[in-house]
Amino acid sequence: MNLIILAIPVYFLLIGIELVIQYFSDRKLYRLNDALTNISCGVISQLSGLVFKVLSFGAYVAIYEYARFFTLEATWLTWIILFLGVDFFYYWAHRMSHEVNLFWGGHVVHHQSEDYNFSVALRQSSFQTIWTFAFYLPLAFAGFNPVDFLFVNALTTLYQFWIHTETIGKLGPLEYVFNTPSHHRVHHGRDPKYIDRNHAGVFIFWDMMFGTFQKEEEKPVYGITNPINSWNPLWANFDHYARMWGELKTITGISNKIKYLFNKPGWLPEEMGGYRAPKEVDRQRYRKFNPHAPSKMGIYAVVQYVVILGMTSLYLFNIDQLTKPIQWLGGAWIVLSVVSIGSLFEMKRWSASVEILRNLTLMAFGLYYLINISNPLTLNTLFIVIALVSIVTFQILNNEKKHPEAA
Repeated sequence: MNLIILAIPVYFLLIGIELVIQYFSDRKLYRLNDALTNISCGVISQLSGLVFKVLSFGAYVAIYEYARFFTLEATWLTWIILFLGVDFFYYWAHRMSHEVNLFWGGHVVHHQSEDYNFSVALRQSSFQTIWTFAFYLPLAFAGFNPVDFLFVNALTTLYQFWIHTETIGKLGPLEYVFNTPSHHRVHHGRDPKYIDRNHAGVFIFWDMMFGTFQKEEEKPVYGITNPINSWNPLWANFDHYARMWGELKTITGISNKIKYLFNKPGWLPEEMGGYRAPKEVDRQRYRKFNPHAPSKMGIYAVVQYVVILGMTSLYLFNIDQLTKPIQWLGGAWIVLSVVSIGSLFEMKRWSASVEILRNLTLMAFGLYYLINISNPLTLNTLFIVIALVSIVTFQILNNEKKHPEAA
């Protein structure tokens, strides 16, 4: 039972509440292009998690089965210790994800958004588990049951959703114990004094104990020091590693290359200028990345995105009933779909071709299963209808964009 997937309706309910707050106030909390990209990163993360999280959890299970020192019975005391343990190791996994360049590449996706709202909580990396799962293995050696660990780990993840908001101010005495929206806003700031601060999951006292705490003062400027400037959720996972590869090729010596991988992001050898410290943000000149697609195309993208989320939900909840080829093809279609939506907002030259391909692929899925099953009254018929309507609608809108005077 995946608590994260089961909580998705609650996530979207809270996002809806924030949108209502935005509507009835003069606060600009959301931008459509940014919010959909955040959710798209979460979608791709869920897909990659089908592989990476299974492997990492498998390592935990293997240690528990063959190398644990104790066998701990499930009591209220062991549950409290497990909760504290998971949160403690989360702090160190999270902190190292900021302080080790290689690990930062697996976490940076979560910090790329220049907004701060509930959708940012869904913006997760596909590769972070690769670098962080080992931090939790001491709990397996100690004898904490894998199922209990998985459940508690999910609880600490669920807790962190509500702290991604600007609509909740400081919470008095709770600020000394728990990670709160105020503390986590600091964590997402790119201002030099806010960078690499407040790594806590649930309990903020880990940061206070280990010297990484910073209270919220002026409103942070959100995002990263090298903005990605893209709505492509797939590229979001590779941008930092592409930068690393480019810099690695210019660094001489094996020793320096290894230091580059495991030192703080921004490190370079002294002969290349040394550490590049974060610079203060010029708030007067700073502008968020925000290319504007035609409004009708934005409406089309939202409608298509609802369909994509529906398809993704069907896929994730029925993954065990799908054959391996369909699992891979279905996953590839979902990735292609969210990349296509991002390209529409960026008005890429290739966006039309990808969008048509995406809908033709959906139609092909529907036709294949319609022909190869005895009962034609299935979702496959709906797939075909959706694909046909989408292709026609997109072609009309695309022609309007090319020839606005004819519209």
